[in-house]
Amino acid sequence: MDKVSRIKVENNLKESVLKAVDEIGGFESFINKGETVLLKPNFNTADPAPASTDMGFLKAVVELIYERDAKIVMIGDSSTMSLNTRKVMEKIGVFDLEKMEIPPRIYNLDERKWIKKQVPNGKFLKTVSMSEFLERADKLILLPNLKTHSYAQFTGALKLSVGFMKPIERIRLHLKNLQEKIAELNKLVHPNLIIMDARKCFITKGPAEGRVEEPNLILASRSRVDIDIEGIKVIQEFKGNSLKNIDPFKMPQIQKSIEFGIDDYGKN
Repeated sequence: MDKVSRIKVENNLKESVLKAVDEIGGFESFINKGETVLLKPNFNTADPAPASTDMGFLKAVVELIYERDAKIVMIGDSSTMSLNTRKVMEKIGVFDLEKMEIPPRIYNLDERKWIKKQVPNGKFLKTVSMSEFLERADKLILLPNLKTHSYAQFTGALKLSVGFMKPIERIRLHLKNLQEKIAELNKLVHPNLIIMDARKCFITKGPAEGRVEEPNLILASRSRVDIDIEGIKVIQEFKGNSLKNIDPFKMPQIQKSIEFGIDDYGKN
């Protein structure tokens, strides 16, 4: 298993994010000078965190990456099928980040090109249209929130990649075998780092609303599988959670991702 850092947030959020990444090798292990870095947050809806990415958290990550001499930081996402992504971004305040001293470039993926891809050995998901931005960055960093999900049981790093998928195609994704399809989709996504905002989490329902608890944690890992397993365990620490008595390794999206060798699970 890859190491998953688990840092309690004290007073300074940016320092806590830095500490979490330092424990798994530091940003310098993932980002080289002059590279373009794509951040994938969670702008599924405009509901407050943990439903969507907190702007303070996102700003801290952008600053930390630029401090490592990245050339460009891009932020890209696509909201849930029934919502307008640009309006969601405006309501959340994403475009305020363009006022930073060194601003990121912010992209509504719905307004950009989709590339049709074959899913290697896909059983439930054979082809999918993915954002062109997956091929435009040198490095990819996933920024999931921690929460339960009414249809997928749990949504973390693995589920976050659905935002790279053309919205109209997500209808069939959710009709049947959702968790298996999430695992297959992740064959096409290759993040270099995952930083999970687990200061607040949903322990029931999700992804837009649910019972909120406050673990007050930042998690970081190279592995989507391992950070999701740790996230599930965090949720299970709270009474009344909807994942009670569930073995994370037997959750279909986790189990299948391990079978597929997502993140070369267990080889490091």
